[in-house]
Amino acid sequence: MNILQYESKIWATADLLRGSGIKESEWPSYMMPFFALTMIESRLVRMFDNLKAEIGEEAFLNINKADLYEMIKDKGQGYNIYIFEKNQTLTDICRNDKSFEIDFDAYLHGFDGETKDLLGVDATEGEKFLDIKGVISNLRAKKVLMGYTKLWSEVDLKPFNNSEITTLEEHIKRKWADISAETAGEQYTPDDVIALIAEIIASKIEESDKLLKIYDCTCGGGNLLFGVEDRINAKFKRLTQTFGQDWNDALYALAKIESRFRPDSKIEHGNTLVEDKFYNEEFDIVIANPPYGVSWKGYQKDIENDKTDRFKFLPSISDGQLLFMQHLISKLDSLGMGVVVHNGSTLFSGDAGSSESNIRKWMLDSDIVEAVIQLPTDEFFNTGIYTYLWVLNKNKKLQQKDKVMLIDASEKFKPLMKSKGSKRKEVDEISRLEIVKTLTQYQDTDYAKVFNKEFFYFNKQAIMLTNVDVYGKSFEEKLKEGKKSEKLIPTKLSNGERELNEFSITTFDADQFTSLTDAFEQDIKKFIASLDYKEQPLVISTDLAKYWFDSEKETLIKEVNGKQETLGNGRIVVKSVFKKASKTQPERIEINVELTPDYQKDYEIIPFHKDEIANKKGIVSFMTQYITKPFNYLENIVGVELNFNKVFYKQENLRSVVDILAEIDVIENELKALEARLIL
Repeated sequence: MNILQYESKIWATADLLRGSGIKESEWPSYMMPFFALTMIESRLVRMFDNLKAEIGEEAFLNINKADLYEMIKDKGQGYNIYIFEKNQTLTDICRNDKSFEIDFDAYLHGFDGETKDLLGVDATEGEKFLDIKGVISNLRAKKVLMGYTKLWSEVDLKPFNNSEITTLEEHIKRKWADISAETAGEQYTPDDVIALIAEIIASKIEESDKLLKIYDCTCGGGNLLFGVEDRINAKFKRLTQTFGQDWNDALYALAKIESRFRPDSKIEHGNTLVEDKFYNEEFDIVIANPPYGVSWKGYQKDIENDKTDRFKFLPSISDGQLLFMQHLISKLDSLGMGVVVHNGSTLFSGDAGSSESNIRKWMLDSDIVEAVIQLPTDEFFNTGIYTYLWVLNKNKKLQQKDKVMLIDASEKFKPLMKSKGSKRKEVDEISRLEIVKTLTQYQDTDYAKVFNKEFFYFNKQAIMLTNVDVYGKSFEEKLKEGKKSEKLIPTKLSNGERELNEFSITTFDADQFTSLTDAFEQDIKKFIASLDYKEQPLVISTDLAKYWFDSEKETLIKEVNGKQETLGNGRIVVKSVFKKASKTQPERIEINVELTPDYQKDYEIIPFHKDEIANKKGIVSFMTQYITKPFNYLENIVGVELNFNKVFYKQENLRSVVDILAEIDVIENELKALEARLIL
């Protein structure tokens, strides 16, 4: 029997939901608890049958209830009074419509405490997990509870093993992803991406007696975590142990239920970034597909006060991806490796000196990044963007030391015959094997490049430019040594629309303002702030001269008795300040004017060299070649970004003008011929 025959049967239950007026986006929340219920029952029944076979039919009939309970409890897979003591299942309960609701309620309450919690049998406020109680209440109100339950009771998963049930589970989760990004599918990783991640991991491990510990800090429903484990188990005889944590109630419950039917798996509920449930564990393998662009503002204080030392830098509060990255690195053992799925922002968001850039620099400084693989667009169910696999490795081979490989696998896919939500492509097996081979060989190809890690570093050199006029002069040259400005004692200030003749104002117009303070705030302060010495004909007069800025020559002008002198590029700075009354002076508005050089802070992005002396020489050489104005060096910050477009950019060959014109002539002739036929 092929278990996938039940996929269509399970999704037929949605027809009843549709007929009840339940929105399509809400279907997964109704289907998840019943699918989990069906899985649990099938596995408990199969476990019970296996137990009978182990101890023998005759011995089983003579075993007392307490011993039977202990034997089942030791299996760690759950308990149900109806299944183990009454030998009844959901199918039996659905046969009697008169007692159905009473029996169904007793059946649900017949589970062990943990199962009831995960299903949400007695859910109230707070954690509801799968919230089957709320779903039942809504179905009862729609008068379809028994009909809906009966449909699920007809899904008989008992003949299938754990691996087969997991396969069906992944198909169901994938369809949840198709329906709504707000449901369980939000964190769903496509099967082909899981297969690629597993192939990458498999290429780096060997047979051993050592237990292989695999960890996913945002495990969702467990599809990535368990999918990787199953594929590794298919290739190796090594014992594996899985660890996962997730904050989403329903997804955690699904993963927890699945974990109970696996040989060695631990799933915890909670926010990994705030409360690491495996704080004392390190792992051989870390994998994750953390949420993209999700804010961590809601638990900002907890992150800022974190005492684990796992967060070296805190990225933008609007996107926590690099928090998860730092957490995962902290969980690797001394020889551990990992594969983490991220969107493009982790490669280049944030300028030099930003937390994002500093995190990337810390990762490359630590030589933990082996490669970054760009996947095709339209690969995930709920987004069409490019996604990237970060391959982390604390046990790099000698040829990989202090190097990073970029693999542009954006064209390594097979189009799907039928799209699945936003997913229109898949990284097929041939492409997966080719990507892994390229990563293993660690040599340049037409779609992969190996770089010294410093290739991704850059200098962001800050400088203070001194702007000059058309003659190459700055007002700085007119200042006496040690002076930064020249203060003027003005007699008049004019901007072409308004004149000021008082520069220590003590009176105000009582018809317009209630006080001198009011006149300052409502008039003088705003007027002074609006002055623009470059754009307005702003003229400052003193007893001896007039000053203004000539925007064409970009210079300050000083005029004495009709004779003009260029002072060099500079600024006219006008400031106003309110002074409170003192013992010797009344309250007043003082207006000050000064001439200053025009300084401008700028930044230059300059290639980086790991040798400090060579790096300084490179900066000086760059400045000599490209900066013509006088300047002073300020701080230099080293940034890091991994830019796929820069590395793999291919210039498009433009068609010649002759070819384009010839094509236009052909089209025009065709249009004329068509027009002639219409006239005829």
